[in-house]
Amino acid sequence: MRRTPFELAAVATAAVPGLTPMAAASAPDDAADFDSALLLDSEGKRWRVRSPRHPEASARLETEFMILRAFAPAIRAELPFLMPTVAGTVRQGALSTFVYAHLAGATRSIEELSSCSDALAKEIGAALAAVHDLPQSLVNNADLPSYTANEFRQRKLNELDQAATTGKIPPALLRRWEHALEDVALWRFNPCVVHGDLHEDNLLIDGDSVTAVTGWTDLRIGDPADDFAWLVASNEQRFVESVLRHYTEARRDTPDGHLLRRSALLAEFALAQYLVKALAAGHSDMTEEAEAMLKSLADDIEEQNALAAEEAAAAAAELAASELAASELAASELAASDGLAAPAVVIASEAKASEGGSAKPTVSVTAIPEPAGDPANGTASAPEAPSEADDTSTTALQIVEPAPLQDAKKH
Repeated sequence: MRRTPFELAAVATAAVPGLTPMAAASAPDDAADFDSALLLDSEGKRWRVRSPRHPEASARLETEFMILRAFAPAIRAELPFLMPTVAGTVRQGALSTFVYAHLAGATRSIEELSSCSDALAKEIGAALAAVHDLPQSLVNNADLPSYTANEFRQRKLNELDQAATTGKIPPALLRRWEHALEDVALWRFNPCVVHGDLHEDNLLIDGDSVTAVTGWTDLRIGDPADDFAWLVASNEQRFVESVLRHYTEARRDTPDGHLLRRSALLAEFALAQYLVKALAAGHSDMTEEAEAMLKSLADDIEEQNALAAEEAAAAAAELAASELAASELAASELAASDGLAAPAVVIASEAKASEGGSAKPTVSVTAIPEPAGDPANGTASAPEAPSEADDTSTTALQIVEPAPLQDAKKH
């Protein structure tokens, strides 16, 4: 049963002695896991209350409490944003409710963030860099999870196998994710401290500044791409590239070239994890929603791949046509020049006349060697083959996200 803001205010008075709430209002949170409220006390101070709806959510809050205590004042002072501070807690049966000192700022939707100024994109990039540059001893000393690059990849393979056993993942998505996970080169990265649950609801914004980062329940050492998945899922390339540029400038280590490609994969795979979670909880509505989103994703990717194939075929045909035209033009110029060899293009009718026979010869087109760009002779150097630069954009692993995905992440 969901608790009202006034019920949460009453619980908060037991957690923080002397707290006298004068007003209460609902606060945004993971609706499936928490009831939350903002309080205003008699002294004009604000507080946030988070009450878990089930034992697993309560355990997450207790883990976060332990994590927050690991952030010594010296570490907090180095961060470009504020972190939550627990003012009090009260246990009711198997569940623990936590009261936090209020943090300035407000959350913004992903649509609002993706159209933000470059100044705010810089703030987000700097915040991500600060998290990823935290000392790994912080995680190790708190006995939190730590994964090498290979361990992280193997963990995702295991999760993929689990999702496949549901029989509800479109085969095209399973093949797509399996191929990406088997590409060892894609998973060569330097593990670092990651927030683990970063998304728009865990960023507090004031103007063009990131004032605070919340939701520290999944801190670990792992893949930095985890904290970029929500950005890539926005499908706003300008926003993602701006954040990445400022993140790269702020980080002590140079990010690997496949960061955004893995982020795209993780953003897609979040739907499969949502499905598994819904099935485990026995929520039929969530299960149907997850299946619908997975089908929509598979359909959109299939449509995108077909369009990409058409564009590639058209580009190849255009290139072939231009090369043929260039070859014919060069042959014509050579034929018209004194002292140059005849063109290496044998036309069937000409061959018949020269041979006096009736047999139809094969038409052959042989490339004519050209001088290396001699302006005096009016020739141009051969065009260079296009290079296959390492793709660090989301193009190679594009996310086409159905609209409900943003809501799914919050369940």
